[in-house]
Amino acid sequence: MKKYMVISGPNLNLLGTRKVSIYGEGSLEDIHEGLRKRAAELGVEVDCFQFNSEGAIIDKLQEATGRYAGVIINAGALAHYSYALRSAIGSMLVPCVEVFISNVHAREEFRHKSVIAPVCVGVIGGFGKKSYILALEALVNLGTP
Repeated sequence: MKKYMVISGPNLNLLGTRKVSIYGEGSLEDIHEGLRKRAAELGVEVDCFQFNSEGAIIDKLQEATGRYAGVIINAGALAHYSYALRSAIGSMLVPCVEVFISNVHAREEFRHKSVIAPVCVGVIGGFGKKSYILALEALVNLGTP
């Protein structure tokens, strides 16, 4: 059975209590539960992780090749400046989809550019927590090995 890695970055553990007007209600665990349910419907599995440190994310990404059919990442603020994260994603031999909960292009200027987007197969954002589900569906539909 195909398995996908889901990584959420810094401060995403605060979902449901942090800027609810932007990120909505419900916790990161709610997202993980929704992903597990949708994955089962699609006949795949997901392993979900959250890290507040860049190094921990990179360490986990380095485990992806050979173990996962793809990666979904919401890198949070790291998406806008972490070239180390970009390098780690670019080094994986599996496709990666970048996720944003909010529409970053409708927010502050610094959020408009992602340095990791060019090494991802796609970017999905602005659909709230459903962005994660859409990313999973996109990866499954890529027909990855």
